Amino acid sequence: STFVVVKSALADSSTLAFLAVRFSIASVLLFAVFRSRLAAAPPDRSSWIGGAVCGCFLFVGYALQTAGLRYTSASNSAFLTGLYVVLVPLFSSALARKNVRWVEWMACLLATGGTALMTGLGMGTLNWGDLLTVGCAVAFSAHIVAVAHWSGRLNYEWLTLLQVAGVAILSLSTFWWIETPHLSWTPSLAAALAVTAVLATALSFSLYTWAQRHTTATRAALLFALEPVFAGLVAWGFAGEKWNRTSLAGAMLILCSIVLAELRPAQK
Repeated sequence: STFVVVKSALADSSTLAFLAVRFSIASVLLFAVFRSRLAAAPPDRSSWIGGAVCGCFLFVGYALQTAGLRYTSASNSAFLTGLYVVLVPLFSSALARKNVRWVEWMACLLATGGTALMTGLGMGTLNWGDLLTVGCAVAFSAHIVAVAHWSGRLNYEWLTLLQVAGVAILSLSTFWWIETPHLSWTPSLAAALAVTAVLATALSFSLYTWAQRHTTATRAALLFALEPVFAGLVAWGFAGEKWNRTSLAGAMLILCSIVLAELRPAQK
């Protein structure tokens, strides 16, 4: 639902200023909730490195996604962001120096076709917001691989706080010179910040980082694949976004590519 919420909030705020406030609030909340557990296990050098790497990828992903929402629909943004589930196996294979399986290449082709249908690339048009959102999917792919690498080495409280605080610090240090800062404190902006900071950042990233250690990557990815489905439904039901046969076909191809990328041969 935050795809619709954030798109509405951008009418009252510039991109990085919104992220700076959102992630700053979430960082304060996480520190308050995890304070005693954080004090019991101070971070070492490895923790700082892991948090910094995850935070940098997360910042780039959210900056591109939020900027892209200015120029594309909430449902398009959700489905294009979902491409990270296809890209993760490719990045993981490259990191582990393993050959990419044919089924993963097939998933990439399906995802590319779906993206072309959803964004109108097949008709020779290109939406700048769609391109930014594809870039955010690449950054989120790198973030998921980084979290998978570091979550088994660090306690989830520190990893959650460090990556969220990293986004806050990078946003605060860049919003005043990369963009023209703009914040209009309207009730809708305040509500959007409350929802995104508390539920979609502090709570969601805590649950995600903790759960990553207790389930398989395949199950997690398939559950993440539901994100664009719910986002499309919310955009259709509450924001009045229209769907046509071409965009529906593109969305189906992307969902099929996500599922195909996560299929594994059955073990005997």
